[in-house]
Amino acid sequence: MSSFASQRKILEYIKFGVLSPDEIRKMSRVQIITSETYDEDGMPIQGGVMDPRLGVIEPGQKCPICGNTMHTCPGHFGHIELAKPVIHVGFVKDIHEILSSTCWKCSRILLSDEEIKEFKKLIERVEKNFPQLLPRVYDYIRARASKTQECPHCGAKQKKIRLEKPTNFYEEEAGGIRKLNPDEIRVRLANIPDEDVRLLGLDPKEARPEWFVLTVLPVPPAHVRPSIMLETGMRSEDDLTHKLVDIVRTNQRLKESLEAAAPPIVIDDLWELLQYHVTTYIDNEVPGIPPAVHRTGRPLKTLAQRLKGKEGRFRSNLSGKRVDFSARTVISPDPNIGINEVGVPQEMAMVLTVPVRVTPWNIEEMRKYVLNGPYKWPGANYIIRPDGKRIDLRFIKDLKAIAASLAPGFVVERHLIDGDIVLFNRQPSLHRMSIMAHKVRVLPGRTFRLNLLVCPPYNADFDGDEMNLHVIQSEEARAEAIELMLVKHHILSPRYGGPIIGGLQDYITGAYLLTSKSTILTKEEVMELLSVSGYRGELPEPVIYSPKPMWTGKQLVSLFLPPNFNLKQKANVNTGKLKCDSEDCFNDTIIVIKKGFFATGVLDKKSIGSQQPESFYHWLVKEYGPDFATYFTDRVFKMFVRFAEMHGFTMAYDDVVIPEEAIAKIKEVMREAEQDVRSLIQEYIEGRLEPLPGQTLEETLENKIMQRLSRARDKAGEI
Repeated sequence: MSSFASQRKILEYIKFGVLSPDEIRKMSRVQIITSETYDEDGMPIQGGVMDPRLGVIEPGQKCPICGNTMHTCPGHFGHIELAKPVIHVGFVKDIHEILSSTCWKCSRILLSDEEIKEFKKLIERVEKNFPQLLPRVYDYIRARASKTQECPHCGAKQKKIRLEKPTNFYEEEAGGIRKLNPDEIRVRLANIPDEDVRLLGLDPKEARPEWFVLTVLPVPPAHVRPSIMLETGMRSEDDLTHKLVDIVRTNQRLKESLEAAAPPIVIDDLWELLQYHVTTYIDNEVPGIPPAVHRTGRPLKTLAQRLKGKEGRFRSNLSGKRVDFSARTVISPDPNIGINEVGVPQEMAMVLTVPVRVTPWNIEEMRKYVLNGPYKWPGANYIIRPDGKRIDLRFIKDLKAIAASLAPGFVVERHLIDGDIVLFNRQPSLHRMSIMAHKVRVLPGRTFRLNLLVCPPYNADFDGDEMNLHVIQSEEARAEAIELMLVKHHILSPRYGGPIIGGLQDYITGAYLLTSKSTILTKEEVMELLSVSGYRGELPEPVIYSPKPMWTGKQLVSLFLPPNFNLKQKANVNTGKLKCDSEDCFNDTIIVIKKGFFATGVLDKKSIGSQQPESFYHWLVKEYGPDFATYFTDRVFKMFVRFAEMHGFTMAYDDVVIPEEAIAKIKEVMREAEQDVRSLIQEYIEGRLEPLPGQTLEETLENKIMQRLSRARDKAGEI
C-alpha cells in the first residue's frame, strides 16, 4: 500500500498539441490506399477504409491487431499519405497570422533582436506571475510583427499576405497578386526556427506550424464510424466513411496524375478537390464552400458537427447525460405544503426507489414494504441480496416467503415515501438556487406540487413549466443535501443578500389586509386562521370585549414572532399623501415591533416580499436562522393566503376606467401633435423643409412626423 502511495503523482496541467506526420504514422496500424470498402462476399477489403485492422465491429470476429472481440477491441487508427499537402481548415487563422509575422525570404520573425530580447523577458515575467494573460501577450507579438515592412534580419521588403476564406492564401507582389499553394506555405512554416516559434505562442515540441498543413491524414477506427445493416441486407455507411472514401479516391487520382505528368490545370483541379474533401471532412459548415451532402441532399455530419453545438459530444454526452432515478413533469402550485417540501405524484413514487439497508432496527418496516410489493404504495420494487443478486419483485408470486427471508445485510429498494430527500431542478440552471433539496410529500394527481414562495429562485411559473426531480441514492449524499441544499439554507440570495424566497401576489394582499388598522376579527375567524397556520397554544387577550370578543390581525402575527424581536421600519405605502415619520402615525404606515409584539404598521411588499433586502422578513431570517425562517414562513404565510380568501379582493370596472380629466389632457396632447404634423407637411409643400444628412425630403418628413407622434404617445402614456 505504501509503495503504491509513493508512486502517486499530482496532475499539474494538460497541454494540447498538434499531431506531427511522424506521430500519425506511428499510431497508425494500416495505410489506407483504396476507396473500395467490401469485396463481393461482403468482407472488408485490406487497405480500404473498413480494413479489419482498424478494429472489429462484427460480432464473433477477432481483431487481427489486438486479438480482442467486438466488445473489448478499442479500435485502431489508420492513415492516408496525401499526394499533395492540404491546409487544415481549423488552423487557417493561425497560418495567416504566422505567415504575416514572419519573413517570406528568411522565415525569421519580423522583430529586431532587441525586441526579441524584450519580449522573451516579458513572456517569462507573465508566465511566472499571470499565466492566464499569456495568450494576450502572444497576440500582441503577432500583431506587432505583422506591421513590420522590412525584415530586420535579411532586409527583404515584406509582401502582404491575404486570406480568402476558407483556405486560399494570396501574396501581393509588384505585378499583382499570386496564389500560395499549400506546398509553398508548408516550406515557409517549416523554415521558422524553434526560438521564433516560441515567440509566436507555440511549443515547437508539441505544435510546429508546418504541422498545420496536412501531409498525412489520420483515419479513425471503425468503432467511431460503424456501418449499419439495413432490413434489405444492404449496408449503410457512416458519414465519416463516405468522406474518407471521397478523400482516398481523389488522392489516388491525384497521385496517378502526378506520376503520369498530367497538365498543371488537371493537377490543380484535383488538388483543389482534395482540399475541399479534407475541409468538409473536418468541418462541413465552413462558410464560402458548399457542404458535402448525402444522396438524399442531407448535409453530412462530419468531425466538427459531432463535437460542437447542443447535440454535440460535449454538451449532449459529456456535460449533460441521461440519469437513472429521475423524473420530470409539469409543476402546479400548492400553498398548503411547506417551502422545504415538494409534492410528488403517487404514480411516480411507485417507480422511483430509495435503497435502504436492512438492519435489526428496521427489518419489520422493510418486511411491510416487501409484502406490499411493487403495485401497492408504499411498497418495494427490488431486493438486493448480500451476494449482490438482484430480485425483481414484479415476478415474485410468494411475497411472504421473500419478506420472511429478509435479514440484516439485504438492501430493499422501496418506493418514495413522505420525508425522503430529493433534488429539484428547473432549467435553465443559471445560479445555485436552480437546484435545491426538498422533502417528498406523496400526493394524488400527475404533477409536481411546489409552494408558490419558492418560485423566484427557480424563476418558475405555472403556465406549463416542467421541472426535474432526482432521488438521492446514498446516506452521505442525503446528509450533504440536507445540510447544504435544503431550501431553508437558500432563503437569502448570494447575489444581493436579501431574501429571494418571500411573499408575492396573494400573500402580500392577504398580509396587507390582515395587518391593516381596520381589520377586526371574531373568535371564529381567529380560530380558522390559527388552525390553518398550525398554531397550538393559547389565544391572546381580545382588544374588544363587548358586545363580543374581537382580535386584530397584528395580534395573530405577534403569536409567531420571537419574544426578543424589535424592529422599526417604514412600510411601502409610506409615500405621497400617506407619508409620515411618527410611530403613532394616523395612517399606520410605520412598522413598530417591540419585544415580539406587533404594535403598529402594515405588512406589504416591502416588508415580506421576495427580493426585498433589509425588510421585516429579511431581519427575521438573518437574526433567527433558517429553522425559525421555515417555521415562520410555513405558518404565517398560510394565514395570509387564507385571510385573502376569507376577506375577498374585488376589482370593479371603475378601477380601470380613465378619469375624464385625464382624457381631456390626452386629447390636448394629441391636438398639439396634430397641429405640429400639419405644420411639417406645410413646410414640405412650400419647400421650406431642410433634408437631414443622407436622407431625401420625403424620408426627412416621414422621420420628423414619426418622432413628433412618438413624443405625443409617450406623453399620453405618462398622463
